[in-house]
Amino acid sequence: MQAQIRSRLEEIGVECRALEEELAKSAVGTSRSGIELSQKYSRLKKISDSYVDFIKLEHEITETEAWLKEGHDEELVGLIREELAEKQQRLETMSQEITRSLVPEDPRDLRNAIIEVRGGAGGEESALFAADLMRMYQRYAENKGFRVELLEAHPTQMGGFKTLAFSVSGRGAFGKFKFESGVHRVQRVPETEAAGRIHTSTTTVAVLKEVEEVDIKLRDEDLEIDAFRSSGPGGQNVNKVSSAIRIKHIPTGIVVACQEERSQHKNKERALKLLRARIQEQEEIKVEKEREHARRIQIGTAARSEKIRTYNFPQNRVTDHRIELTLYRLDSVMEGNLDLVIDPLIEAYNEDRLAELVKV
Repeated sequence: MQAQIRSRLEEIGVECRALEEELAKSAVGTSRSGIELSQKYSRLKKISDSYVDFIKLEHEITETEAWLKEGHDEELVGLIREELAEKQQRLETMSQEITRSLVPEDPRDLRNAIIEVRGGAGGEESALFAADLMRMYQRYAENKGFRVELLEAHPTQMGGFKTLAFSVSGRGAFGKFKFESGVHRVQRVPETEAAGRIHTSTTTVAVLKEVEEVDIKLRDEDLEIDAFRSSGPGGQNVNKVSSAIRIKHIPTGIVVACQEERSQHKNKERALKLLRARIQEQEEIKVEKEREHARRIQIGTAARSEKIRTYNFPQNRVTDHRIELTLYRLDSVMEGNLDLVIDPLIEAYNEDRLAELVKV
């Protein structure tokens, strides 16, 4: 275990004892701050107790190694060496578990997610790939037991999407999807290509945290709300009444629209959900730009050079450029087996956060 991590664990022990004394005060117990302190104490106490057990086992191993150096009966030495090997393996496992526990859970990870997909470079092929990405995310969400709800969509005549937005509801949805933000590059022979040449296109994905009404309060005087008739590709009316809703948030200039439901009330509800998420994202971007470990997951501008992932269909290859991960299982990933990429991303992200915490 690294010295910096040991130092951090010792600090946690001191902090834990201080919290214990503070929680013992009668005035703290039932207040909101008291509940938060109690939750913090519970997490730190678990880490501190695990470190105490780690130190005890480490001392046992040291004593056993010293005993073996003294020279004893060969049969007994053989048994002790086997026991020592087991303890050393257990110590390594404990070290890894304690190190991982130093990275606190991000409370945002438990929230629902809102995913926006926009066509970038590549015209109709980019729009078609936006539809493919949505299907991939939908399959992944269903595999995880999440619920998907379409919020906004602007389809093209060939079955793609210029833009679309949908919510993913379920505990931990945002934590699973948050690393999808950025530019996704696709290399394949598009349906629009008669000569069979491979084209490169890009599609931009933004993953927003769904925000509760109490978190972002929208004042009526800050909103411009318009109703209009919803329509499909090419302007074909799909609703004879003005059920679609467009909302502009005057202070930020953010505009959202929803026409997926025939009910104006439901469209307004979904549009407000999307609006709150975009306002919250705008506020958080200012903070995220100052955090080194978050820079590699920021959304790009759909230029081909600003990519986070490449999907190469001829080679059945998917490459995540942030962690230099390459898999020749693109077909499986597109079927919704995104954990093949997401799990390594989460592991790398947590390593970054741990390095920041212990100042390695």
